[in-house]
Amino acid sequence: MVVLLLTMVCGVHICILFLKHLNTNKTMIKFLNIEVIDHHNESCLDPHLEQWEIPYVHYPQPQTFKRNECSCNPVRYFAILSMQRSGSGWFETLLNNHTNVSSNGEIFSIPDRRRNVSSILKNMDKVYNLDWFSSASKNECSAAVGFKWMLNQGLMENHEEIVKYFNKRGVSAIFLLRRNLIRRMISVHANMYDKDAKQLNGTHKSHVHSPLEAQILATYKPKLNATLLIPELKQDEETAAKAMQYFNTTRHIVVYYEDAINNRTKLNEVQDFLRLPLRELRSRQVKIHTTPLSNQVQNWGDVQKTLKGTSYESFLVDYQISSSAPL
Repeated sequence: MVVLLLTMVCGVHICILFLKHLNTNKTMIKFLNIEVIDHHNESCLDPHLEQWEIPYVHYPQPQTFKRNECSCNPVRYFAILSMQRSGSGWFETLLNNHTNVSSNGEIFSIPDRRRNVSSILKNMDKVYNLDWFSSASKNECSAAVGFKWMLNQGLMENHEEIVKYFNKRGVSAIFLLRRNLIRRMISVHANMYDKDAKQLNGTHKSHVHSPLEAQILATYKPKLNATLLIPELKQDEETAAKAMQYFNTTRHIVVYYEDAINNRTKLNEVQDFLRLPLRELRSRQVKIHTTPLSNQVQNWGDVQKTLKGTSYESFLVDYQISSSAPL
């Protein structure tokens, strides 16, 4: 009986040792697999990269095509964070004018793509894995890939998860904002009006490519609600400030539309931010509202009276730009 008991104990002990050995081998196999993947990525890294740049340099492996000879071409991930009628459409056409950039438009304008956090992250994965196809896609040899994201398209509500994603995946944020929020407000009202009026031969256009089309759209002069003017300006200002605060821990740059219009070296700063070879960037878009603000609003006197003596008084003094200026 004693011999039988000792035999059973020894058998159990040997079995435990065998299982531990098996688990150790499995762990080693997993570890070795990870090392091989990391080694493959490291073999592509440019030895001249600064240490801080490495998390923002990627070598995506798309599921829908092969990058072939470009598999070791580094790709930077970015997102243009903006508000409607802030010049983001014009700005994106400039980026896409670069031979190495693919900015895939306002992907979250479709509500179903932002119905929850999982959907948002899934769609971003698709973009950054180069599996998102649009007219801007340059596929194999893209050096920077991203998209345009309005602050009211699920970005603010889900900012914590999105910031974590940006930091984990090495996504750089480009804030594109307007200094003069009155101009943005006029553009918002004019665009909303044209959605119904369809002034261009029964077609609504948010952006135009000819001076004649711009002139037609600019004939509409909205009447701004003087009572709501300051609260709405304050809300827009606070929204932009809150977004920049939320994404403060990400790698980001802030670009103002007016600065980019008046000082084209700002576009060089953006290219440098994305570590792109410098190119002269051009857009076919034509600016719609080019006249002084006093000519663009029906009740300009009310607007002046409301903003006089407030922190928004500076919006009354505005820049001008010719409609024929190259954008």
